[in-house]
Amino acid sequence: MIEKIKNFAMLGGGLDKIQKQIASGKKTARQRLELILDEESFEEIDLLGTSHFLDKKFYTDGVITGFGKINGREVAIFSQDFTVKGGSLGARHAQKIGKIMDTASKIGCPIIGILDSGGARIDEGIHSLAGYGDIFMRNTRYSGIIPQISLVLGPCAGGAVYSPALTDFIFTTDKISQLFITGPDIVKQVLHQDITKEELGGASVHASKSGLAHFVTETEEECFEKLKLLLSYIPNNYLSLPPAQENANPAPINLQELVLSNSNKAYDVKNVINSLVDEESFFELQELFAPNIVVGFARIEGNSVGIVANQPLVKAGVLDIDSSCKAARFINTCNNFNIPIVSLVDVPGFLPGIDQEHSGIIRHGAKLIYAYANATVPKITIIMRKAFGGAYIVMGSKHLGADFIYAWPKAQIAVLGADGAINILHRRELNQINSSEEKEKKYQELKNQYSEKFLNPLIAAEYGYIDGIIDPNETRKHLIRALQITREKVETLSRRKAGNIPL
Repeated sequence: MIEKIKNFAMLGGGLDKIQKQIASGKKTARQRLELILDEESFEEIDLLGTSHFLDKKFYTDGVITGFGKINGREVAIFSQDFTVKGGSLGARHAQKIGKIMDTASKIGCPIIGILDSGGARIDEGIHSLAGYGDIFMRNTRYSGIIPQISLVLGPCAGGAVYSPALTDFIFTTDKISQLFITGPDIVKQVLHQDITKEELGGASVHASKSGLAHFVTETEEECFEKLKLLLSYIPNNYLSLPPAQENANPAPINLQELVLSNSNKAYDVKNVINSLVDEESFFELQELFAPNIVVGFARIEGNSVGIVANQPLVKAGVLDIDSSCKAARFINTCNNFNIPIVSLVDVPGFLPGIDQEHSGIIRHGAKLIYAYANATVPKITIIMRKAFGGAYIVMGSKHLGADFIYAWPKAQIAVLGADGAINILHRRELNQINSSEEKEKKYQELKNQYSEKFLNPLIAAEYGYIDGIIDPNETRKHLIRALQITREKVETLSRRKAGNIPL
């Protein structure tokens, strides 16, 4: 009798609904678990769970929960089953998720959620809303204790979107994933605007515009492979270290030629990153959002590091609202999970403009300051070409607690670049010169004086604001040594409830 019920429960909403799910181009909840987890490693919990508020019993209550292994590492995992009442969340459904989240926090393993749900179960009323609240509470309380990862592989609407938003990483798949507070019907009813689900909250929207999604993939299989790759860079919990792997040296590249041959020429900072980290180890996050800053995981001598780098190819690498928020969140994640931070700096400043000022560049830029200053993991900074104004301070400076800072010989560290400084400091003097030729000659003379006096790393080195001026082509060697020295770093901040980070 029990075996018959268990076999029935394994079918979720039934064969017809399973076939409909597959026909829509989506994997079923159990297929997803089979593709993600090591073979025969899944230990299911609460297979026979059912709602107390419905007349009809639905075994599993629309979510499969349990524990399994990914490449031999223990994980807690749940997979919402759209074949059972559209994967809608009710009280028992939420209780099952909360149960494995609690256990995951105790044993110290990552929690992975596969989201494919129509949202709150209307016929359970406030009980479904209470269920979401219970999950949000756990997302918040376990944040920074265990990695929380969301795979959005179906609709995610209304209050349901806030659970993945509270997790550390969000994976999406094109044409399958959708996240929005209010769907197209409500938008049309209230705002009289026609928009599709994809246009409103599809994977590409959240990857490039809202910045919510860390990854967007073409297929579910690609999504699962990227999930496995991510796990290879992060630890099980905040008390453990990321797994180490064998390393291979990167292909040699002349950084002097790439970066410094022309101080006004853009270059791709990803080429610099790949020349400094272990071969083919750079794993970029949020590639399509705020591309003027690049963030991602990599390995140096087999050990995980987090990379934060200004990207001169986009907006000259300037800091703005989106790039500040993107980098700040990534730094917080690295700090939570014992991953050293390597910052590659080539920044002309913060983006000026009315839109940036009115949209809160001060408030959002402060997030980046807070993240660097609050991080207690090893922090290594390389100033490559320029670091001007407040952006110099914000990008992992000694003043915000960097352990090692190196500058390349032609690095420019100053309040302003030469042109901006001359126009401010000597405007009156230049305006008094009538001859355009004489004015240009004087301008170049003043510019050369300013450059010689201020636009070099020597003053910063003399005052200890940087720890050394290094040959660009020896940067990897210095990074390796700095990471070795700081590997056992212990820094404890003053005891407090929490800092008041600007939101």
